[in-house]
Amino acid sequence: MILAFCVALVQSILPLYGAHRDRQAFVIIAAPAAKLQFILLLWAFAVLTIKFVQSDFSLWLVTANSHADKPFIYRLTGVWGNHEGSMLLWILMLAAYGAGIAQFGKSIPDALKARVLGVQGLIGVAFLAFSLFTSNPFARLTSPPFEGNGLNPILQDPALAVHPPLLYAGYVGFSLAFSFSVAALLSGKISPDWAKWVRPWTLLAWLSLTLGIAVGSFWAYYELGWGGFWFWDPVENASFMPWLAGTALLHSALVTARRNTLHSWTMLLAILTFGLCIAGTFLVRSGVLTSVHAFATDPTRGVFILMILGVLVGGALLLFAMRSVGLSSADKNVPFQPVSREGALILNNVFLASATATVFLGTIYPLVIDAFGLGKISVGAPYYNAVFVPLITPLLMLMPLGPLAGWGQFEIPTVLKKLTMAFVLAVLGGLTVLIMSAGHQGGAALGVGLALWLMLGALADLAKKIRVDTMPLGRLPKNILKLPFQQWGSVLAHGGLGIMILGIVGTTAWRSEVVQAVTPGAVMEISGYEVTFEGETSVSGENYIAEQGEFSVRRGGADITILKPEKRFYTVERQSTTEAAILKNLSGHLYIVIADETIRDGMASRVVRIWYHPLVAFIWIGGLIMALGGVAALTRREVKSLAERHDEFSNDPPPGI
Repeated sequence: MILAFCVALVQSILPLYGAHRDRQAFVIIAAPAAKLQFILLLWAFAVLTIKFVQSDFSLWLVTANSHADKPFIYRLTGVWGNHEGSMLLWILMLAAYGAGIAQFGKSIPDALKARVLGVQGLIGVAFLAFSLFTSNPFARLTSPPFEGNGLNPILQDPALAVHPPLLYAGYVGFSLAFSFSVAALLSGKISPDWAKWVRPWTLLAWLSLTLGIAVGSFWAYYELGWGGFWFWDPVENASFMPWLAGTALLHSALVTARRNTLHSWTMLLAILTFGLCIAGTFLVRSGVLTSVHAFATDPTRGVFILMILGVLVGGALLLFAMRSVGLSSADKNVPFQPVSREGALILNNVFLASATATVFLGTIYPLVIDAFGLGKISVGAPYYNAVFVPLITPLLMLMPLGPLAGWGQFEIPTVLKKLTMAFVLAVLGGLTVLIMSAGHQGGAALGVGLALWLMLGALADLAKKIRVDTMPLGRLPKNILKLPFQQWGSVLAHGGLGIMILGIVGTTAWRSEVVQAVTPGAVMEISGYEVTFEGETSVSGENYIAEQGEFSVRRGGADITILKPEKRFYTVERQSTTEAAILKNLSGHLYIVIADETIRDGMASRVVRIWYHPLVAFIWIGGLIMALGGVAALTRREVKSLAERHDEFSNDPPPGI
């Protein structure tokens, strides 16, 4: 790690100097330095992983977060199930993105690549210094114990093998967009291809963050035993804010790449998105929050991260204020009308930026109030329902229009005609919910209508791509199969969001719950299910003991399954967890947890909580489909000139069709 720190110093100084002074000998140092830094950090991370697998308790970190009797998978995930190890993974991924640019950025001019890798090296210097001076993962013990303290039981879950790495890949990926922006500001000029080089890496970061948030939401749903998928926890918001800003950045970069405009706004978004990533790191690792997701409680670490935030992001914003107006471009901007795809994407950015600001305010405001000694307040779902939802609703209404709109300008009646059927069906779906609820669930009706609008709008986008209006019906299946995978990007992303919203509305509006203290033989009814408590037994796992309840589930007089929720006690960590048992169907989940024993009528009974979550699976199905849309978009081959883009983005069909 010390060697990587030294290499990062070289990477951050010499290439920037060489690009500024046009010294080619210094410019060419950037790529090999970035690769060497990655190799050194990969070596360090591999060593730490081996020490966890071997249960080497001479390392303080292994002692504090592992145990010889822990299953192998949790010894492995213990590497990043703590502050120091996860920070090393964070820095390793930062170096990996830099090495990726060094290896695959062949088309990037040498001077720009040197500046990008130089800025990336500066970020590496800052976080390596943070790790080495405040969070050393290789601190040793003079008298190693025979056993370790174990890992937090709620982190001993297979989802934790992928959730943090995916989140970090998302957080850190936005550093490249930041580095590209600062590099352009340093050079004082911007290439028309600038956004073309930025967008794939931004898309990769967005894709990783989308999957990370989805996996984390599913983990919280089944592992924490509270029956919810999102709590508006400040640490949840710490990943959601960069996702919102990153989504705006993706759409803005699309305009910049296709139409050579919005350069300054795209660069500002890149700076702010990475700033939100560092702010999220501060929230998780400073000790200002007490959360199941938070790592550290040392305020000195928080001060260090605030210094990094101030120097990197503050410096970039200052540079933006000084240089953005004078940026020169090799090509002239392409004009466009307000009623165009560009205009729709700008409106998209306005709503996403405003939504990000509301989440940021709700997350930071309680911390500011507490810091000034003005009391303690909490900001939860009522605030976000009142502020965030009204901002995101118009965005969802406008979303299907974007892919159908033409670049430069388009005729509104032409686009609306393509969406007429989608609109009618969405309104009918909303009205059906409203009528069935006797007018008492207007919010659910609006949500179902929006979900259908997005899904059907995605189908209209697909219909445009396969040219339904010009092809015989018999050829449509063949056209769908022959459609290049990259053309599915917006279809899957927007359709997946609609599916996710349908799941959110279903489980929020129509969830039912039963809480009851029961003895063996007790029967509970919920949403057409008949649940019988058969009793409980004591069971033992590899590193825990548990009280396991047994519940038989029947529906319509037929036996369905046996569910076995547990109340676990981890002997090493001396902590208890609640393990839910879930009957999973696409139509809904039957979710059972058991709580502590209580005395009822002089007899010991077990408190049981049962939920039925309609359509909840669609939340994560939709998230996966959105991510698949990101994969599809990532396979798109960028073209090099506006003339070559004509066939793909013109409102007229290409010659021969």
